[in-house]
Formats: sequence, C-alpha cells, structure tokens
Amino acid sequence: MQEQVTTFLEYLEVEQGYSQNTVSAYRNDLGQFLGYLQHLDPARRPRGWGNVTRDHIVGYMLEMKEREYASSTVARKVAAVKSFFNFLVEQGQLKKNPANELDSPKVERHLPAAIPPEEIDRLLAAPQGESPATYRDRALLESLYATGLRVSELVALDIADVDVDAGTVRCMGKGAKQRILPVYDRALQVIDDYINLGRPALVKNNLEEQALFLNRRGKRLTRQGLWLIIKRYVDDLGIQDKVTPHTLRHSFATHMLRGGAGLREVQQMLGHANISTTQVYTQVSNDHLREVYDESHPRA
Repeated sequence: MQEQVTTFLEYLEVEQGYSQNTVSAYRNDLGQFLGYLQHLDPARRPRGWGNVTRDHIVGYMLEMKEREYASSTVARKVAAVKSFFNFLVEQGQLKKNPANELDSPKVERHLPAAIPPEEIDRLLAAPQGESPATYRDRALLESLYATGLRVSELVALDIADVDVDAGTVRCMGKGAKQRILPVYDRALQVIDDYINLGRPALVKNNLEEQALFLNRRGKRLTRQGLWLIIKRYVDDLGIQDKVTPHTLRHSFATHMLRGGAGLREVQQMLGHANISTTQVYTQVSNDHLREVYDESHPRA
C-alpha cells in the first residue's frame, strides 16, 4: 500500500509541480491514514486500497475528532485521502473512490490574528546592537512586515532576490508562481545593512551559500529557527497577544486594507490564488470599523 502512496507523491511533485512543503503535507496526511488502517484489528484491516470502504474513512475521521483535531486539520486530511483515491481511480487501480460520498467536514472559519501597529513598532525595534545576528533579526522582522511573505517564502529567499535599487523583493510562492513585491525604504535600508554588515560574518567560509537569511552555522535559516527568533523577542517584550511568524503576514494584510489598499492589490501581494481567501481580512477591518463607529458616534 505504501508503494501507491509513493507513486502519488511523485505524481504531485513531478507532474503537478507541487512545492516540497505541499508534498510533505500530503506525505504526512496519507502516512497517518495508512497507519490508522494498519493498526485496525485483523477482521477490519484492509489488505489493499481496493478493500478500503467509506466506513474505514468515517472511522478515521471519528478518531481524529476524539483526539480533538481542529476541524480545518480534519478537513485537510480528508481532502488528501480523497485526492489520493481519485488518483488511483484515474490510474485504473480502483473502480470508484470510497471517499466520494463523504461530505467535507465543516471548517470553523477563524479570523486571522493581527496585532496593533504600535505593537508591530515595538517588535521591529526589539533587536538592539550591532552583532551579525542582530542585523539579521532586524532584517527578517522588517521583511516579514514589509512584504507579507509566508514564512516558507521568506526563508527561501536568496541574496539575488533582493533588488535594493528597484526597492523590490522577488519570491517564489505556491504553485511555483513568482511575485515581485515592493518594499518600503526603512526595510530596504535594514536589509542592505544586514547584507553588508551582518551576513558576511554569518556566512563565514561558506562563500557559495546563496541564502539571504542564515543561521549561526552559515546555513539557510529554517522555519523553526525563524519561529524561535520571533518567540524570543515577543517573550522579552512581554507582548500578551499570541504572535507567530504568520501574525506579521496577517498584520500586513489587515493594516494595508485599513490604510486604503484595494482587495485585489492585497491579494496579489499575498499570493492568494483565490480572492475569497483575502476577503477574510476585510472582516477583520470591518470589525475595527465597528469599534471606531461605536466609540465615535454620539448615539452609538
């Protein structure tokens, strides 16, 4: 059964052009489903994918619910299973998809969390000093808020992706789609300082390394490494709101919309394929508008 999963993952990567992060998510989700099936009692355990029924998938969903998985996580894992079975049907290995009759789990829509501009200012001002790591930290925090990049996009940046003269950053987003993003002057200056004053000390003798943001070993910074850097500054500042690297992306979008940016423009900058994804941020902005109205209108 693992062989068919491996073939499907190769299909996603080679023929569909899915990113490594997306393929990795499918690998984890399908691996978990396969593990669930293999741990069923012998009487219910399927011998192959052709023996998997709707009841098997329902049982898997119920187990995730019992383990208190978020509805969005359950929905994603079920979608991965459906896609895998669709692939097997298209390849002629199955006659029908046992997951087709299942309704997709209802996902609770959580509004993205943004933090106020004054808290953003505190966070961006937190890295103090002139050590190589401090130059790097200032640059990565400013870059996240200046561009709204996803964490995976930020750590994937190379030096060649920054054009200081043009005031832009080039990134490769989901679906291998390239975006050219404007960057405000303050962030450009901080990035330029890092490239010239901080990065050379971090890269050490590894002169062939092209990554923009480096760890202390001179290698490309990981998503986990980025999260730990932000967490340290948030803890030091005593910021009460939950702040993750993605919070800066949410804050970028929310503050842009409140400042008058158009929904289409924010969609392009965030790299959303569907504008409905971006429209979630309008709800956050509308909530803020309501607060202002309630505080300002004499009869509210």
